[in-house]
Amino acid sequence: MPTDDPPKRGVPQPIRGGPIPFGPYLLDARIAVGGTAEVYLARPRAESKGSVPRLIVKRLLPHFLTDPDGRTMFEREALLHAAVTHPNVVKVFESGTSESGEPYLAMEYIDGVDAYRLLRRIHKDGRLCPPHVSVHIIREVLKALASVHGARDPSGDPMGIIHRDVTPSNLYLSKDGDVKLGDFGIARSTRRSTMRNAASAMLKGKIAYLAPEQVAGEPFDARADLFSVAAVLAEMLIGKPLFQGAGQLAILLAIRDCRIEPLREVKDKLPAGLFDVLERALAREANGRFQTAAAFGEALAPFDPHPDDAHKELAFLVTRAQATQSGDAMKAVRESASAMRAARVEPPPAQRHETRQNDAAPPGLAPSGEEPTTARYAGLPSFVVTSDGTRHGPWTFAQLVEALATGEVGRGDQVGYMGRDLKAVEEIEDLVRFLQPQSVTTNQLSGPGAPDFIDDLAATPMLDVLLRVLENHETGVLFAERTAAGIDEASRKELYFLDGKLHHVASSNASELLGEYLVRRGRIEREELDLALAVLPRYNGRIGDTLIALGLANPLDIVRAIREQGRDRVADIFTWKQGKVSFYRGQAAPHVEFPLALDLPALILAGLEASEPGDAPLDAFRGWLDNTLLRGPADRRGLVRGIKWPPVVTGVMAVCSGPLTLRELLQKTSGGGATTAGATSAGDVLRVLRVLLAGKLLAWKGP
Repeated sequence: MPTDDPPKRGVPQPIRGGPIPFGPYLLDARIAVGGTAEVYLARPRAESKGSVPRLIVKRLLPHFLTDPDGRTMFEREALLHAAVTHPNVVKVFESGTSESGEPYLAMEYIDGVDAYRLLRRIHKDGRLCPPHVSVHIIREVLKALASVHGARDPSGDPMGIIHRDVTPSNLYLSKDGDVKLGDFGIARSTRRSTMRNAASAMLKGKIAYLAPEQVAGEPFDARADLFSVAAVLAEMLIGKPLFQGAGQLAILLAIRDCRIEPLREVKDKLPAGLFDVLERALAREANGRFQTAAAFGEALAPFDPHPDDAHKELAFLVTRAQATQSGDAMKAVRESASAMRAARVEPPPAQRHETRQNDAAPPGLAPSGEEPTTARYAGLPSFVVTSDGTRHGPWTFAQLVEALATGEVGRGDQVGYMGRDLKAVEEIEDLVRFLQPQSVTTNQLSGPGAPDFIDDLAATPMLDVLLRVLENHETGVLFAERTAAGIDEASRKELYFLDGKLHHVASSNASELLGEYLVRRGRIEREELDLALAVLPRYNGRIGDTLIALGLANPLDIVRAIREQGRDRVADIFTWKQGKVSFYRGQAAPHVEFPLALDLPALILAGLEASEPGDAPLDAFRGWLDNTLLRGPADRRGLVRGIKWPPVVTGVMAVCSGPLTLRELLQKTSGGGATTAGATSAGDVLRVLRVLLAGKLLAWKGP
């Protein structure tokens, strides 16, 4: 399947031995290789009236020819791309199959460069793309997207096409100044399911240009393309990708949280008002953005006052970039060859002898007096002496990280870290970031005072607890604890909230660590986790980065797994039959590498599903079917306004605009009725009803 890596583009390389006959074409030179296909510069075998002298032929890579999914994706690309005809979209001439059964796509050849190469050329000169030229390019792309999003089938029905791959490398710029959108390889139609796995369909696209809702695994529509366009424009204006970070996970987090500081920093250098347009286009919520490509393009119009002049200037820039491609390619070859020669130089005999001695250095002593590092001493065990005097170990680095993450080892405990002397864990740089946040109950926070409320879960359901946090938009920490009496395992969880959203969840259960979670969910195999844990120190103890580096997980999978893990940790508390929760208002959320920022309404529904799965709520409500439901007091409506409720909740609320019996509610909503925007079962509706009753948004009519 396609990867997130950009295709290997370059100067067309003539095919050794001459052109290759392929279907009705001759393949003259290979231009690029992508995740599933390769692209050739070609010409017709036999010229005919109206035929073009040069065109592009895209053919499936050999190892995908027997892969049904690969062929399906290729066929879908041909179908969706051919459905769009517009001057700013690369034209499709035909799709077909060669004599050997290989599918192909014949498309318009754009004599020029893509936007990625243009920007690289401009940046190499130490300049930025002129703002008016950047805006002109993007307005042309938006015209293309307006056509893509509005495409209809032969019957006139909307196709609902989303491009999903609007990146600089897919914007083709001709030496005449034309701008065309291409590469529909991962486009999809929202009207029909064209992928076997809808979840994997959402994983495609170049990481740095995804929309926040794509990163979070939420439903998305054509407005995700508009976010991508805005990210490309921002990159043109600031000279570097808008969303940055140390690794792919950090980039995805920056997108999810819409961190646009690099653009904000150059606000005063941009034409007046342009930042405001981009800030709206880059809104975290799709409803806050421009809703159509046409609206976005219209907002950019004042910054493209002379399109003809910008068109001519773009033509000049493209021609210059195209003229330097060959020279750049040769320079890269020369630099690569030079580097290879340098790598072959053998160290002098004395140096080789010293290296062997260093490799044999005794445990705990670094070569040449250097401080030991986790990368060099990954195999050395660690020992721990906890505050009660108990000695633990020998532990591997992975075991030590697990103990820190679950709170088994905490501040004040002494660690003999990989052969070194005992030292307080908070003084060891490699380990301090794995410590759980300082707990209120340990009296390590300044003046925590008494809890703002304490509830017994046997009497007050977790549903009521979270609704209280949600309604008051609380910031603070909630401790959930249950003892080992009568249960399989004692548990302690710490839920940190920021403005009524879940920021972070810490758990004392080793089974809830990310690696174990991924194994339990079938995302990775046990053997793969063991491999990742073995080399964990090489990646600074980050299991997500380790799995990505080893090719065992997609970065988007990891981001979504972290969010799902947080959701499931909370949902598990809903299943507790006993336990205690204590809330401390105002306690600052801890700094964590990946804050969850999860909306509580969705977490509440997930928790209710965990405690009463499927249609189990029917048993509890069976005796209430003929009872009448009424709207709750007007002063409770604040629980609706300003809170992001899932569509199933707002749908049920809409149906309950007036008095009706529970039986009538189920008849109008369950079974996927349009009024509930996705409720598919009576169980779904009854879980929503539990929330609305607990929040006093609905109430039973009295006798």
